[in-house]
Amino acid sequence: MIFYRPRFVIAGTGSGVGKTTCTLGLMAAFRKRGLSVQGFKAGPDYIDPSYHTAVTGRPSRNLDTWMCQPERMKEIFLRGSDGADLSIIEGVMGLYDGKSPLSDQGSTAEIAILLNSPIILVVNIQSMARSAAAIVKGYQSLNPNVQIAGVIVNRAGSEGHVRLVQAAIEQECGVPVLGWLGRESDIDIPERHLGLVPAIERGELDPLFEKLAALMEERVDLARLFSIAQAAPVLSEPMDRLFVPKEKTKEPVVLAVARDAAFNFYYPENLELLEHAGAKLQFFSPLSGESVPEEADGLLIGGGFPEEFARQLTAQEEVKQSIARRIREGLPTFAECGGYMYLCRELIDRHGQAYPMVGVIPATVKMQNRLAALGYREVLAATDNILLRQGESARGHEFHYSTLTMENDDYPSAYQITGRRGVQKEGYAKGNLLAGYTHLYFPSNPAMVERWLNVCRTYRQQKGGYHA
Repeated sequence: MIFYRPRFVIAGTGSGVGKTTCTLGLMAAFRKRGLSVQGFKAGPDYIDPSYHTAVTGRPSRNLDTWMCQPERMKEIFLRGSDGADLSIIEGVMGLYDGKSPLSDQGSTAEIAILLNSPIILVVNIQSMARSAAAIVKGYQSLNPNVQIAGVIVNRAGSEGHVRLVQAAIEQECGVPVLGWLGRESDIDIPERHLGLVPAIERGELDPLFEKLAALMEERVDLARLFSIAQAAPVLSEPMDRLFVPKEKTKEPVVLAVARDAAFNFYYPENLELLEHAGAKLQFFSPLSGESVPEEADGLLIGGGFPEEFARQLTAQEEVKQSIARRIREGLPTFAECGGYMYLCRELIDRHGQAYPMVGVIPATVKMQNRLAALGYREVLAATDNILLRQGESARGHEFHYSTLTMENDDYPSAYQITGRRGVQKEGYAKGNLLAGYTHLYFPSNPAMVERWLNVCRTYRQQKGGYHA
């Protein structure tokens, strides 16, 4: 089977050159033209996909060749882009930046090559003219398999400046300059942080998106850009698939999923793999005073930013009591990052104010102004838990501004994690409770899904008795 997917990648020469600005502007401009646009983000980031989703009206998805195998990444792209007129993939960092300085592994370039996708390179041309051609030429030559199909220049001083750069790039590199942005001061994307997500969802950034769309209409050759996307080669069916049709032989599992402004980061594929394996997802909002549904056979509390809503979460006593009671009764529970923080004894905000949380994990969480952890993580299960057997591994990502202090020395860690700082202990695993800072990516080890749902089925049959 082959798939026709009009697409292009927005890549940059480095971070901060305007990839997100161009991506959002193009998404908004093509939406205004009546097209269905699907957004993707290279790498594990979940802030930029929130922007994409707000602009396109379709859930944006992550494409990552370190957290899962390339063929599975390809399947995620094909499933996510089904029914869209155009797919726009926003790159990460510079085009060739990834897991290693010696290869393209995990980079935007690798994703573009695997998806046989044309690349639109965003170049900051401030204080240069002909030198811009040398930059593009270098990006073309580093890997001949990379298809740079066009350039958008940013931080231009004037239209005259653009014409100088355009002449040099088109003569020396043989690719068109499709458009430009100047040094506008009113189109800056706000600094990315978790607390921004609710503002995006409330529509507070819609005027910015509209302004970006107008700029793209005025300064980018959208028709030519869409022609480049339409000319992208067809893609073949992946050889290794996650979502293989299968007969439903087991009774569905009811999985309660916390989802509201405080807990809203979930990789779409994680939830879809759970549904594919037989889970019936039932969403509830702790922030709104909704307790864990009584019919739940399992509980998932994902990432987010409980620190932004600590006062409201603390005030919901019945919700906290329902979660604590169900976990102590043995409800198979997985909590990650924001969910992990929520299950601790208390959360101390940046001003030193302490807020009691659910209290099933004997630890205190303290917010700080600087980033506490960021980067890919490979986890190795320290003991058997609801997702992994001891010694089994999975991959994910960690990003948070808090630190966690354990109240005693026999704190049962969930994993050994491998990252830039070497090997460390992470998370909490006891009975049917598993929690940690690492956002696990289920496509990295799909067996986690079946193991968890089987534990949920056993719980429903036996109503086990775990005590935190």
